[in-house]
Amino acid sequence: MSLKTASPGRRRPGLARLGPLPWIGPAVLLILIVVLWPVYEMVRTSFLKISTSGFVRGSAGTDKYRKLFDEPDFGHVLTWTVIWTLVVVGLTILVSLALAQLFNQNFPGRRITRWALIAPWAASVLMTSIGFKWMLNQTAGVLNTLMTDLGLIDNPRDWLGDPATAWPWMMFVAVFVSLPFTTYTLLAGLQTVPGEVYEAAKVDGTSSWQTYLRITLPLLRPALLVGVVINLINVFNSFPVIWGMTQGGPASDTATTTVFMYQLMSTDMGESAAMSVVNFALVVVMVLLFLRVSRWNQEEDR
Repeated sequence: MSLKTASPGRRRPGLARLGPLPWIGPAVLLILIVVLWPVYEMVRTSFLKISTSGFVRGSAGTDKYRKLFDEPDFGHVLTWTVIWTLVVVGLTILVSLALAQLFNQNFPGRRITRWALIAPWAASVLMTSIGFKWMLNQTAGVLNTLMTDLGLIDNPRDWLGDPATAWPWMMFVAVFVSLPFTTYTLLAGLQTVPGEVYEAAKVDGTSSWQTYLRITLPLLRPALLVGVVINLINVFNSFPVIWGMTQGGPASDTATTTVFMYQLMSTDMGESAAMSVVNFALVVVMVLLFLRVSRWNQEEDR
């Protein structure tokens, strides 16, 4: 009795003809509901007249966008958003590279220090921000008390009331809470580098710095791309750090576009939605530009 083999041209029966669709279908549906539908509603809302009580009063056309671009604080907020994103992401990547390299070495207490790094990640970002806000408080903050006792300052300073000092402190906190994820991402990348590569470089007489530039960083590129892209999105959209420490004030002097969007919501829902659309477009353009510059999907030249 011979077994019949299916001919290559015979159509597969049942669900097999759908390929992977039954498996990825729920995920696609979830993306449509959780991501694309809110984006559609956000864009639609930006073209409506909505009262402060939430009732739709008709179409506004592009008036909300014109009103947004005419806001006196819009240019300032946009400029500081770019500075905020570049500085925080840049410092996060640099410090995380150093920490990942350190944690990749064998030294006493390595496990404890790795666990300690998780603390900023495990704690709520808003809670961390409020904790730093209390520490920087002008009247009862630990920092002012300590610096006054040491004679470093004559009078307590309002660290978060002045944008010149508020921005550096907020950037410090943003880097602090971003380090765990980025460091562990880069550490995972470092641990995939074969030890034989370093041994061969050592035999060839390559210095430690040359080994790092020519071997470690190129092999770390996938992990670096993940870390940079995720941080670009998170930092650009960062809300808890700024809102927890200054609420974007005084006025909008310490606000990014995300916080500015929230501030606008109390006066004009449609204008706030327009700011959301601009934010979404900026994030997409920023990530695409970075991926374009980094040539993430191209293989190394041989």
